[in-house]
Amino acid sequence: MNNLQSRLSTYLEKIVIERNPYYASAGHLFAREYIRSHFAKFGEVLTHEFDVNGNQHQNLILQIAAKDGKQRSPLIIGAHYDTVPACVGADDNGSGVAVLLELAEYLSANPLKYPVHLIAFDMEEYGLSGSHAYAKKLKGDRQKLRLMISLEMLGYCDRNPNSQSYPAGLDRFYPNTGDFIGLIGNISTIPDLLHLQRHMKSTVPCEWLPAGWRGLAIPDTRRSDHAPFWDAGYKALMITDTANMRNPHYHKSSDRLETLDLEFLTNVCQGLIAGITSLQ
Repeated sequence: MNNLQSRLSTYLEKIVIERNPYYASAGHLFAREYIRSHFAKFGEVLTHEFDVNGNQHQNLILQIAAKDGKQRSPLIIGAHYDTVPACVGADDNGSGVAVLLELAEYLSANPLKYPVHLIAFDMEEYGLSGSHAYAKKLKGDRQKLRLMISLEMLGYCDRNPNSQSYPAGLDRFYPNTGDFIGLIGNISTIPDLLHLQRHMKSTVPCEWLPAGWRGLAIPDTRRSDHAPFWDAGYKALMITDTANMRNPHYHKSSDRLETLDLEFLTNVCQGLIAGITSLQ
């Protein structure tokens, strides 16, 4: 096991617990504070509080300055840390959070051309509430963004033929084997989709899909924290193993650590680092 895979495995062992905000509040609190403590190794952790049905919830933010210190429009990279009830959420979304934690360590030591805001979103499983509240705040502040990237389920791979399904019609254009990572963006992100695919395919098979009309034509493309950013008019994309289109454990108690392909997850992380470090 290489060092990166070992670190990702360590993060997963900590956060792959039941962490639903209502039905497993202790696990939810533990996961949130574990993320906070990891982020805190690399800088001040900002807390964005938002309200859902009278309850306060928190998005956690680590801001990493550009390598030359200039104030450019930031790159947001986010992953949600909540789960559905009775699920430890190894893939959904422990895998995304593990990569987010690795990016905190890597990017703090190797900053990019752009400022980076790493965000652990809460309440994705409840109407994308955390990312909706944050995108609304940014829009109200008239904050410009270079790009928003949502890390949504990155660790499930099935190399058997016919293991991959799609929304109606897309199966004619994409492979039927679930061994690739998917990039789904709005039309304005097409140059970034092409850029990321070019770099990520050096470590993992990679497919991309431009979703017009804020993804409304293909509703499955809206099922993560990038969608509120689309709705707010920002360039945003999702990186995903395609969730229930491939993973039979989606939203089930069987979404456990042993079902993940850690080599696949490691390759996704390596490819993502290569892609974002060269963004123009």
